[in-house]
This record gives sequence, C-alpha cells and structure tokens, in this order.
Amino acid sequence: MPTISWFYGIAIRIFFNDHAPPHFHASYGDDEVLLTIETGEVLRGELPPRALRLVRAWALMYRADLMANWERAQARPRKPIEKIPGLDAKQ
Repeated sequence: MPTISWFYGIAIRIFFNDHAPPHFHASYGDDEVLLTIETGEVLRGELPPRALRLVRAWALMYRADLMANWERAQARPRKPIEKIPGLDAKQ
C-alpha cells in the first residue's frame, strides 16, 4: 500500500489490486477514511471535519493524478505508483 502523498499529518494511500469503485485511503492519527476519486464521497470510515475538508480539496486538485495512479495499481503487470504533491508543497 504505497503512500502517494503526505500533508499536514494526513497520509494518502492507494492499494494494489483494490476493489471498485476507484478510491483512495486517507489516514490522520488513528482515523481512516476511504473516498471515491470521482466524487470525494466517503465510502467507509471517518476523519475529523477539518482533515476531511483538506483531503477533499487536495483530491479535487489532483483528481486526474489519483485516477492515473488507480489505473497503475490495477494494471497487469503492476506499474509504479507516482507521488502526488501535498497541499503544503511549495509550488
């Protein structure tokens, strides 16, 4: 389960061979949530409200990159997953 981004203490991960719909995992402390890439809908879990807002804002900015990583993680043979900048990255 590669960590593809890290910002403000939030880890973003995509699992290899994971189930549909395309989604990613975000964890903050002991909390974890699964969100769809397309809509940002919570599939399972929860985060504190501020952390969830940050994750959704980040996912909106990087939706295409997230989807490309999802496709890499599902590919046969497996393709490397790429890092995505966090919200706190210097542009």
